[in-house]
Amino acid sequence: MKLVFAGTPEVAVPALDALLASGRHEVAAVVTRPDAPAGRGRRLVASPVAQRAEEEGIEVLKPARPRDPEFLARLREIAPDACPVVAYGALLPKAALEIPKHGWVNLHFSLLPAWRGAAPVQHAILAGDEVTGASTFLIEEGLDSGPVFGVLTERIRPTDTSGDLLTRLAFAGAGLLTATMDGIEDGTLQAVPQPAEGISLAPKIQVEDARLDWAAPALRVDRVVRGCAPAPGAWTVFRGERLKVMSVALAPDRADLAPGQIAAAKNSVHVGTGSHAVQLQWVQPQGKKPMAAADWARGVRIAEGERVG
Repeated sequence: MKLVFAGTPEVAVPALDALLASGRHEVAAVVTRPDAPAGRGRRLVASPVAQRAEEEGIEVLKPARPRDPEFLARLREIAPDACPVVAYGALLPKAALEIPKHGWVNLHFSLLPAWRGAAPVQHAILAGDEVTGASTFLIEEGLDSGPVFGVLTERIRPTDTSGDLLTRLAFAGAGLLTATMDGIEDGTLQAVPQPAEGISLAPKIQVEDARLDWAAPALRVDRVVRGCAPAPGAWTVFRGERLKVMSVALAPDRADLAPGQIAAAKNSVHVGTGSHAVQLQWVQPQGKKPMAAADWARGVRIAEGERVG
C-alpha cells in the first residue's frame, strides 16, 4: 500500500523504520509537527521523525495545523491508501480523515479502551497496573475511541519508568503496526468496536501532578517517581527550592521517619512517607546536574529533623 506516516517524537521512529523495512508498503511521505525550539540556543530543530524521513529522502510535510488547505491538497495529490500514526501530536480534522481509502490507523500505547489520551504509559504506572500493551485502531473524531485492529500485551516491571516501558512498547508496537497494515492490505483484518466498559482517561501529566506527596504511602511515591520519569520529572521542595527526585527505592525496614523527614547517612538518604521510608537514589537540585542522593546530602549538610515537601 501507499502510506503517509504521521508521527513526531523519537518513540515514533521504530514504527517508521519497521514500515520502511517491511518490503510491502511504500512510505510516500511523512507528516510531523513543525520544527520546534530546542537546546540553550533555542534554535529550531526538526522532529526525530522528520530527521529520519529526510535521511531516507522521503517527503516531509509539516503543517502548522492539519486542517490547512495546502496540507489537505498535498495529501489528496499523494492519495495514500492508509495513514499509520504514532504520537503525531495534533488532532486530525474530518477533511483529513476522509482522504485515505483505509483511513488513519493509530498505534496507541495502552490496551484500549483503557487509558485513552496523551499519556497512557504514565497513567498505567501511576495506577499500579501490572500489565499494559499497545493497540492499533481506526481514528475517528472521538478521543481514541475508534474500532481496534490488533493488540499486544506487555508486563510492567516493578522498576519500570515511563521511559523504560515506552521504549519497549515502541519497538513491539512497530511490529504490530506493520502487521496491521499487512492485514488491511490483504483484507484479512477487520476492526472491532471497543467495549463500552473499562474506559479510562490518560490526560497529559502536568508539572503540578508530579509533585510528591510525602504523606502518601511509599508505593504511591515510588509510582509517581517512576511514572513521571523522564518527563516531567517528580519533584519536591527543600529549603525553598525545587528538588527533582529522579529515582527511589522502597525501604520497608525504615518506618521510623515522619512523612517528609530526611535521614542522611554516609552512603544513603531516606525520606519518610505515609507508610515506610523510601531511599533517594538520584536527585537533581534546582539549576544543577543530576547527582547521587548521598552526594547531594553531603553537599547541603542536612540537619537532624529536616524535611522535604
